[in-house]
Amino acid sequence: MKSSTKTHAAPTRGLQKLSKVKLRNTVTAWAFMAPAIIILLVFVFYPIVFSVPLAFTNYSVFAETKFVGMANFERLVKDPDFWVSLKNSCLFVIVVPILQVLSIALAVLLNKKLPGTPIFRVLAYLPVVTSMVAVSIIWKFIFDPNGILNGLLMSWGWIQEPIRFLSSSTLALPTMMAITIWQGLGYYMMIYLSALQHFPEELVEAAVLDGASGWKIFWKIRIPLLQPQIWLCSMVSTIAALGIFDVVFTITNGTGGPNKSTYVINFYSYLQAFNKFDFGYSAAIGIVLAVLTMVFSLVLNYYNKKAGEDFVD
Repeated sequence: MKSSTKTHAAPTRGLQKLSKVKLRNTVTAWAFMAPAIIILLVFVFYPIVFSVPLAFTNYSVFAETKFVGMANFERLVKDPDFWVSLKNSCLFVIVVPILQVLSIALAVLLNKKLPGTPIFRVLAYLPVVTSMVAVSIIWKFIFDPNGILNGLLMSWGWIQEPIRFLSSSTLALPTMMAITIWQGLGYYMMIYLSALQHFPEELVEAAVLDGASGWKIFWKIRIPLLQPQIWLCSMVSTIAALGIFDVVFTITNGTGGPNKSTYVINFYSYLQAFNKFDFGYSAAIGIVLAVLTMVFSLVLNYYNKKAGEDFVD
């Protein structure tokens, strides 16, 4: 009987010890996460929650704040500048498919074992870790009428006079979209490259033995296996495109010009809050941006599921 009691006691002590280790690891993990969580609560989640009731007031720093109901949203409907910013934010989403196609192509290219490939990987990723403000200032010089790009195009005889990339109402927004693509390319390339390097090569070898062409292997094997990464990158880049701010602010010197042609929702919300101190209206614009982001996310999620079903079929 004594030996039986000892036998039962040993697993019990083992389970208690395991529970203590698990508890200690959990506490340690939460302790490491606590600073980041506190920062997110104070500077991200609290402003988001506070902005919802704020959108239904005429909040003022200097005067009395009053509840105005849906007045701010009714004002949005009649505000032509808001519709310009909404249209431009939606146009910025065009960046997403272009960026994903280029990132996948670059990842496939840099996945090959060629001399100098590691150097090209570093160079492709370098813009990602560079401040967008610094990047925007550099590109301002490049796209200037007297800048490098116009100088090269004129020296090659492709144009007769400088193209005003940043002072043209037609070209300013596409130029900023191009800058965004350039900076984000390396980030998404690394995600796709990581996935490509962990692919089961037996599938590719089997397809080659069956006589499949390189294009068929890419489209029928690599793309279906990349679907989780494509969905993730598309979601992240869509949210980033809708929330674009820094490139517009830096390149236009905080004006959104020329002629308001580069207004986007985030920038327009900033103008209302910190130029006109109309925080209630700014919060209403922010809620519209949140709803727009949710709609795009749901659409992406729907097509991701549909694409998965098609690939399985």
